[in-house]
Amino acid sequence: MSSRETERPVLNATRARQGRWGKHIFWVLVIGTVLAAVGMFGAWTWKSADAGPAGTAQETVDGRGFGAPEPASPTPPAKAP
Repeated sequence: MSSRETERPVLNATRARQGRWGKHIFWVLVIGTVLAAVGMFGAWTWKSADAGPAGTAQETVDGRGFGAPEPASPTPPAKAP
């Protein structure tokens, strides 16, 4: 064995896969979250003017537009003797 191989620290697989936690990672997460929130709020405010007041963009439909005949009136059931 060479001296170079023995100088390296030995880590198990779980420890080797974990990333380092630092202030730069924290700020990347905070800034990314703030930018995502600003983008969503901006899209919401940009498209909110297109919606108009509630109920004005809805079409009123009555059942006569489908051409179906009127249903038969219900008859009371016959009484058993």
